[in-house]
Amino acid sequence: MGKPTGFLEFKRQNPVRRPVELRLRDWHEVYVPQAKDETEHQAARCMDCGIPFCHQGCPLGNLIPEWNDLVFKNDFEEALIRLHATNNFPEFTGRLCPAPCESACVLGIADDPVTIERVEYEIIERGFEEGWVKPEIAPLATGKKVAVIGSGPAGLAAAQQLARAGHAVSVFERQEAIGGLLRFGIPEFKMEKVILDRRLEQMELEGVLFHTGVDVGATGQPSIDDLRQEFDAVLLALGSTIPRTLSVEGANLPGVMPAMTYLKVANVEFDKPSSSDFDAAGRHVVIIGGGDTGADCLGTALRQGAASVLQLEIQPEPPQKRPGTQPWPTMPLLYKVTSAHEEGGARRYAVATQRFIAGPDGRVRHLELAEAENPSNTELLDADLVLLAAGFIGPELDASDFSSLPTTAQGTLRVRPDWHLDEARSGVFACGDAVRGQSLIVWAIAEGRSAAVAVNTFLEGPIELATAPLAPYATTW
Repeated sequence: MGKPTGFLEFKRQNPVRRPVELRLRDWHEVYVPQAKDETEHQAARCMDCGIPFCHQGCPLGNLIPEWNDLVFKNDFEEALIRLHATNNFPEFTGRLCPAPCESACVLGIADDPVTIERVEYEIIERGFEEGWVKPEIAPLATGKKVAVIGSGPAGLAAAQQLARAGHAVSVFERQEAIGGLLRFGIPEFKMEKVILDRRLEQMELEGVLFHTGVDVGATGQPSIDDLRQEFDAVLLALGSTIPRTLSVEGANLPGVMPAMTYLKVANVEFDKPSSSDFDAAGRHVVIIGGGDTGADCLGTALRQGAASVLQLEIQPEPPQKRPGTQPWPTMPLLYKVTSAHEEGGARRYAVATQRFIAGPDGRVRHLELAEAENPSNTELLDADLVLLAAGFIGPELDASDFSSLPTTAQGTLRVRPDWHLDEARSGVFACGDAVRGQSLIVWAIAEGRSAAVAVNTFLEGPIELATAPLAPYATTW
């Protein structure tokens, strides 16, 4: 806890956003750092609640009351130690996590919850500023080699944990740069890539080797068996990257594309002239999907100078307050106004796309829309660029090397309780969204840490290396 009476003395203060008219002119992060005394006041709101349900809300089991208390006491360095004890990358979660911990905050029952995510952000940023974040190099090398396939948050968390345990870790990424969706899916205005790069630099100093442009399992590329012969263990952290599409007329027209196809180009070219096929400038943009990825597309299209942006959602508009069907401490589905929604565009709910219509140039020009409850009631919308942000359905397993891997009915990889794929593939593990399905960044980090324990146990036996929360499939450290 922080100050015993802090929740009575201080009101919740959300992070300050830069003015809309300024941030739409650049790609810098939306939020500005908080004054140290204001951060201490926000940490002071952490109650003496007896049972900290924020632990239950956080898949990582972050020691939230402990580092809130330390921040209140102006001991940011010790708070950083507590934060890193359970979370390898608080600078990612402090920017990108939807904060299920805040939904479970006891103070939130009758008041605004503690700004847990923002306090986390301020701790880690202070840590980098003060030079407290240093490489943690293993004192002894085990002589064992581990290959991690995929460099999203799950793969990176597992790689860092295994390197710190003394193993020689190589991360293989099929894209041209390391980071997965952290680099190619998250817009610069939500997390500048320098934030990712500084953590990758730390991991390289800890001994992690990164290999880009390696599409494991593809023709002419190393197979899982090839890696298993070279490495003592292989961990698949492939992510869930198959986009959910629409089976309607015109869905294959030029100008209709998955959100991540658009966002990758925008992330690579944000400071350069955009490729015309992916540039929203002067176009009427329609985003199908009302989640965070849709909001990322919205903010990106606005910065590119779109003529208009409309976000569509087939579900009804969510309530603005927690409904009785989603009681505390669950994370409710509520109406959110993200920074991108604050910047412009419009949203419509309970509507369904019927078809796409091409213009004279063969590109999409219009979208026929219907009410979800009354499909016969239709209208025609201008749509020069359509972005499908309806989520993902599973990992890409088309390569012959992956087609024989065990899967669930949902198309995700099936693992045993120790994260092994099956008995026939001793030493081959899987974790993250490839196993869980599309989920939160905190779940990816938690599962990467947990899988790292399983890999280490396979290589070295059940040696206690550190402490951390229990993740769903294996003992963690």
